Amino acid sequence: MVDAPDRAPRVWLLIGDKLGDNAQAKALAEALGWPFEVRQVFPKPEWVLGKPAFEPGLHHLDPERSARLEPPWPDLILTIGRRPSMAALWVQDRSGGRTKIVLVGRPKRWAERFALIVAPSQFRIPPRDNLVQLALPLMRADPAAVAAAGEAWRARLTGLARPLTAVLIGGETKPFRFDGAAARELLRELERVRARDGGGTLYLTTSRRTRPEVVEALTARLPAGALLHRWSAEPGGGDNPYLGLLAHADRFVVTGDSVSMMVEVASLGRPLAIFPLPIGRGLANRTRGVVARLAGGAGGLAHLLHRLGIAGYARDLGAIHRLLYQRGLAVPLGEPFRAPAGPLADELMPVVQRIRALLPVPDRAAPPSAVLSDGS
Repeated sequence: MVDAPDRAPRVWLLIGDKLGDNAQAKALAEALGWPFEVRQVFPKPEWVLGKPAFEPGLHHLDPERSARLEPPWPDLILTIGRRPSMAALWVQDRSGGRTKIVLVGRPKRWAERFALIVAPSQFRIPPRDNLVQLALPLMRADPAAVAAAGEAWRARLTGLARPLTAVLIGGETKPFRFDGAAARELLRELERVRARDGGGTLYLTTSRRTRPEVVEALTARLPAGALLHRWSAEPGGGDNPYLGLLAHADRFVVTGDSVSMMVEVASLGRPLAIFPLPIGRGLANRTRGVVARLAGGAGGLAHLLHRLGIAGYARDLGAIHRLLYQRGLAVPLGEPFRAPAGPLADELMPVVQRIRALLPVPDRAAPPSAVLSDGS
């Protein structure tokens, strides 16, 4: 039995540089109702896209850009992603094991060290006592931000030929391939859809993970009348139309790698089509994760392989596609667009209840949720 403190727990929201990840963790922190401090960390340049070996530590972080992680240590850390969770485990070690960690996503190693794992359905984690299995990730589009962008982009978007189809483009992720050939296939499919539906405007926008080869292929073969926004790392993102398109587009096409963009569109109740990416070439891509997938239905074996570091829990992005199709929230690109069958289910509050049970707090010690200084 955990002794109930006479104050709200000290909570850190430990996040990284991925906006979609951060949105999920922040939604959970705000719903929890306890004050929390934001600790945002950023990887060193070589680990922005590369994957550091998974171990507790701060060696992979840029100390000049990252918030300080120092005592007093928190009672609870909410975190997401490989790089921030490595830092969370480091904090847990420094706290003498007192700090509890809630991880959104799949653990790369040491699943038993997390007080709670909150995993959407694309992560094939067999049942365990500290797992909450979600259907979809927790991110949702911010209605206020979408409305504000809608006003800012109104003059530029409302005059375009309808239907206005927003094409949201992500990037390559294992084991899938997203190269120039895949980009050209996407354009061919978009042109077939536009011809079938009587015209309209295609508005394509790339993202941080989109490879230069893909941008070049899109630019070279851009259909007549289509618009292309190239994502930029410059401040302001080169006047990124993403939120404006969420406000004004009639329908959406999202590449199958980007769970965050698919779920944000679905959360707004907008017609959505998914362009699934092809499996990467080569034996490594085709066999990647086979051991973990075979063990996915045998919980004991999967947990053993994970604990020994032989195989991680598998990820199946197709599970998100299938779920969205089954619930009438999306169609494969090429099928007629349709209005969503209903809203997304609210999976947030059951997770909040599980977290609150980790650190029981008297009502008098739980003031309204607030974001405190990040200490940097």
